[in-house]
Amino acid sequence: MSGSYGHRLEFGTFVTPVNASPDTPVALARRSEALGYDLVTFSDDPDQPAHLDTWTLLAWVAGRTDRIHLAANVLTTPMRPPALLARSAASLDLLSGGRLELALGTGESDRAPGGLAAVEALGGPALEPGAAVDALGESVDVVRAMLDAGDPAPVRYRGEHHRLDGAAGGPLPAHHIPIWLGGTDPRLLRLVGVTADGWLSTLDPATPDAVRAGNKLIDEAAREAGRDPSEIRRLLNVSGRFTDTRQGFLHGPAAGWVEDLLPLVVEDGVGTFILITDDVATMERFAREVAPALREAADRALPAPLPRTAARSGAVRAKRRPGIAYDELPASLADRAVEPGDIDYSRVKSNYLRGGTPGLVLRPRTPAEVADALAFARAHRHLPLGIRSGGHGISGRSTNDGGIVLDVGELNGIEVLDEARRLVRIGPGARWTDVAQALAPYGWALTSGDYGGVGVGGLATAAGVGWLARKHGLTIDHLRAVELVLADGRVARASETENPDLFWAVRGAGANFGVVTAFEFEVDEVGPVGWAQFALDAGDPAGLLTRWGAAVEAAPRDLTSAIIMGPPRMGQPAVAQVMAMVDSADPATIVAQLQPLADVAPGYDQQVVITSYASVMANASDAPHQAQGEPISRTGLISHLTPEFAAAAARLLTSGVVYFFHIRSIGGAVTDVDPDAMAWSHRGSNFHVTAFGRHRARLDTLWDDLLAEHLSGTYLSFETDLRPERLTEAFPPRTLARLRTLKKRYDPDGLFRDNFAITPDTASRTTP
Repeated sequence: MSGSYGHRLEFGTFVTPVNASPDTPVALARRSEALGYDLVTFSDDPDQPAHLDTWTLLAWVAGRTDRIHLAANVLTTPMRPPALLARSAASLDLLSGGRLELALGTGESDRAPGGLAAVEALGGPALEPGAAVDALGESVDVVRAMLDAGDPAPVRYRGEHHRLDGAAGGPLPAHHIPIWLGGTDPRLLRLVGVTADGWLSTLDPATPDAVRAGNKLIDEAAREAGRDPSEIRRLLNVSGRFTDTRQGFLHGPAAGWVEDLLPLVVEDGVGTFILITDDVATMERFAREVAPALREAADRALPAPLPRTAARSGAVRAKRRPGIAYDELPASLADRAVEPGDIDYSRVKSNYLRGGTPGLVLRPRTPAEVADALAFARAHRHLPLGIRSGGHGISGRSTNDGGIVLDVGELNGIEVLDEARRLVRIGPGARWTDVAQALAPYGWALTSGDYGGVGVGGLATAAGVGWLARKHGLTIDHLRAVELVLADGRVARASETENPDLFWAVRGAGANFGVVTAFEFEVDEVGPVGWAQFALDAGDPAGLLTRWGAAVEAAPRDLTSAIIMGPPRMGQPAVAQVMAMVDSADPATIVAQLQPLADVAPGYDQQVVITSYASVMANASDAPHQAQGEPISRTGLISHLTPEFAAAAARLLTSGVVYFFHIRSIGGAVTDVDPDAMAWSHRGSNFHVTAFGRHRARLDTLWDDLLAEHLSGTYLSFETDLRPERLTEAFPPRTLARLRTLKKRYDPDGLFRDNFAITPDTASRTTP
């Protein structure tokens, strides 16, 4: 193949890792970044005692830079066991924010003749050049297998030079770490064509055809292996001198350098030039006069301009799902989109309880990018569309199979707008633990569920039942305005005075009307709180529920509580976990309000502390969601835990179908709001009931037969049953009728249809 391979044209530096002045290579790396270089590299010559250890230097430079990518030029693989190298690479990639590239070689490189002998002298394996290439190929296999941490299976590999017997995969790197191979040995070039992501060589002006000859071997091997040669980046180390007059190849003014390098781009497909120099003036002149001019000249000389972003490999493209125009993604989203073949896919495909396999995850960072994402979704109406903030909705609708997920996690800002009014602006991607921490220095808090990892967006458009609910109401009761992108891409602001009908709908049915990009809340003054956890005897589950419910209803509004129960286990006592928060810093008040809860049953254990609301919400994991399968849950609202309800709940618990039974208290300040003030209208309920089961049909049957008659309304964020009745339970007839009218106005074509969709017609149905 001749001509460009279609890669973005990039530039790097090749710095000597001198140990006599160790700050020098670090300073040169930082200067490379400041000058706009894409990459900084360091040699890895084991026979150079005057050099720093390259891997240690890479780690140090990663911590002293922010943007520039890092690589050895090249790593001597016989000195580094590949499994250990892979784990180290993944770790450094994570620590650097996805900036590591792996350039590997046999030790017999263009710049280090005799390197194999040096490897042997330092304790490495003694290999002939041909065997060294074979060993390098096995190293690439092992490194790739170890870096595929998205597969939890132990890594097994049996080669002539390397073996792994069930090694645990390392951490998942931050990005797909490309593997480049360095050298000119014909066997190595064929290996590049078969397996590598790039070929790194050094330009020798004495043999100008070496690059083209190397490309020919690589391309032939790639085609024989069923690969597109354009997947392989060609990287070239170059050196020269800047002078006022033209004196030879890469020896003259900047314009002469551009003239010399241009054929290597246009005719030989070089995608990366790495400047060999430790001279700052040479670095600066190349960056300012050669690199931009070469990009412009290449764009003029080629049939089409070179791309400005990195292209996905054929292996990644092969995993694309049908029905998605991946190559038509708006430029604003392309560099943040995640496809099934991307390294980030295992981090974003699933949510807290539901395993997913979406075809594309879009991660906008601004309202304008949200609008671009929705435009792309409108062009793919045949696919499911999930909207995700934190991914904790029990219903799990923020992932899907083969569809699109719009993840607003990057819209996560937290800002105080008016300290006197306690008015704050919060992005939908912020997590409640972060919100609590941000508000704590002001002595403020906002009721926000019971787990800090939950995203603001999903909870603040549904209702928001949390540890301060009985004292301060629901999360949506504190909402003063929202900014959102509508189905047609328009950006709207809604409050009591701006689009008030939309503001009414968002508070309880927000998933149906747009993607909120910012919330404005009026938060509460909340000081230290009492936080209690009790382990109580649940041998009499019906009696326990009745007594606990009565104690909660009789308690002052300062107290909000929840109870968790499970099925009885043979040979073990039945235990219920009761948790409660008291919005008070006075020990006597806290004890007085908690005592009735502690007295509802004999106790096995208890813990009561005075702490901050933020510390209670600091219970979130930063690990990505790795759920599998489908959650099975039912949920409902109830005014009182009557003996009849408690008896039915006890039967449900002993059925063997339910493994987790959870009741959270509401009531108190929640009841102060007019039921017609917003779409969530169940203001007479004192409790929220949820059960998780192992079998869909059996749970539905038992729930419908035993509990449904005692319940009035439901809370859709905890519901996984998609039958049409759930929508009519969630919204009373008058509320639902108004929502249908607004749906016709704001989303008549039903773009937002995958999370208990409200339809603009008279039919009551939901789309799974």
